[in-house]
Amino acid sequence: MKKQTGAVVLAELLKSLGVTHIFMVPAVLRRTMVEIEKRTNIKRLHVHSEKSAAYMADGYARVSHKPAICMAQIIGALNIAAGLRDAFLAHSPVIALTGGREPKTKFKKVYQEIDDMPAFEPVTKFNATIDDVNRFSDMMEQAFRVATSGSPGPVHLQFRGNEAQIDLEETEVEVTINEINIQIPPHRPICADRVLKKALEAIQKATKPIIVAGGGARHSGCSKELLTFAEKLSIPIATSLNGKDLIKSNHPLSCGVVGTYSRESANLSVKEADLVIFIGSETGSMTTHFWAVPSSKVRVIQIDIEPENLGRNYNLEVAIHGDAKVVLERMTKLADSKNFPERTEWLSLITKLRSDWYNKYQPLMESDAKPIRPERLCQEISNAAPKNAVFVVDTGHAGMWMGGMFDLTHSEQTYIRSAGHLGWAFPASLGAKCALPDKPVICFTGDAGFWYHIAEIEVAVRWNINTIVIVNNNSGGNQSKRGFDRAYGGEQTEEGRQLWTFNNINFAAIAENIGAVGIRVENAKEIKPAIEKAIELNKPVIIDVVTDINALAPLATV
Repeated sequence: MKKQTGAVVLAELLKSLGVTHIFMVPAVLRRTMVEIEKRTNIKRLHVHSEKSAAYMADGYARVSHKPAICMAQIIGALNIAAGLRDAFLAHSPVIALTGGREPKTKFKKVYQEIDDMPAFEPVTKFNATIDDVNRFSDMMEQAFRVATSGSPGPVHLQFRGNEAQIDLEETEVEVTINEINIQIPPHRPICADRVLKKALEAIQKATKPIIVAGGGARHSGCSKELLTFAEKLSIPIATSLNGKDLIKSNHPLSCGVVGTYSRESANLSVKEADLVIFIGSETGSMTTHFWAVPSSKVRVIQIDIEPENLGRNYNLEVAIHGDAKVVLERMTKLADSKNFPERTEWLSLITKLRSDWYNKYQPLMESDAKPIRPERLCQEISNAAPKNAVFVVDTGHAGMWMGGMFDLTHSEQTYIRSAGHLGWAFPASLGAKCALPDKPVICFTGDAGFWYHIAEIEVAVRWNINTIVIVNNNSGGNQSKRGFDRAYGGEQTEEGRQLWTFNNINFAAIAENIGAVGIRVENAKEIKPAIEKAIELNKPVIIDVVTDINALAPLATV
């Protein structure tokens, strides 16, 4: 076989694996970049920080359900590792390629040298070095296999050389790819019918069952099967933040987001249930509000593709190991609707709890107050968003406002959110737009989150990544207000405010200076027209909404 450089092999591998974008900070795999240009249509996006590169790849992976690539040379590797934390927590198949140490110069104090491998261990499913060019093909395939299989997650491959110069070496290895690992999930395991029938018997006996659907259900792509199952057996559905787009907010069985960043009606519904069916949820603290919703005494069924999640935090009546989509499809077939009660009283209570919640917050959702109330902002986004919009949402107060107050009104709408890292949403929205260029992508963040990676506005402009960024700009990180007030003995002092407030900045003006479109909104009635204009422009747009710094998101109901 003809010899070829590792750069050629890697370029052909990435092409065969269906990669369309690479998010990177140079300089890494320089010759591979040249071969990618010559041999593929892959876009190589040079961005402003390694952490942003990881977040962009994460956003791409979550909306495309395909692995995404980020890269950095050895000096930026630790920043890539920091960026993979969110992908790891959200089970997103991000593959990081970095430069690494040369064995012949280890421990000689080579410029910028440090052993980065330990930093990747806690945030990856697979963390490996490539020291021989002959391993390019099998290791890349293994990276995709690990990233997509079971519960998805990040992978790190460190290439020899601080800039991964190993790609200059030659090999005779043939490029071979198993295309099954290009999309998640590559495999859909299902357990025996006897286990599913046992679960159905438990559901039949319940008078107030409820489903809590999480990110694993979303990875499975089981929205249709979930609704069919729930409708046939008359079971309401609450979701985690990661599963928010599995069911429309206006569906009769929808309860809302449950847990810490939640909607009151969802927590009350789960608390009332006598059987909770977790589907694709790790039953972690955010989804259960530290295991108070539901309580440890409730009967529980759990469905998960990862066996180690089954029974992690609750004693299970039935543990079902399998992919959510095929499990729900099979259970629906096995269930005889004649044997299941209509549960009229239970569903009526769900309807009342949902109605009570809307009635409680409607005045704030319709408020014309100035500065603008965030509840009104979320409601206006719900009303103005296109039916195929993709929403990318930050954590902190942004996550609380959108998790609780924002409604998904169309089944085609997509919702992804930060798994815990403030500042994730803006770069992640750029990655999401790269994956779905024909869909409107709307990022929701606060000023505290937007400051983290504001430099990436320039990337959006340079690459024509036409995201719409809505900044909930209250000149502070006011989620911290309650905590600092407590720390200062229950009162708010000027010194205490210094720990969570910022200068009043016009982000629309900053956007204009960088080359994006900036829209400043100071009146609630201007929000919807601003969103509609941003969608029509099809350019990178920053909508800077001036909101009330004293408006605090509701705390979880338990």
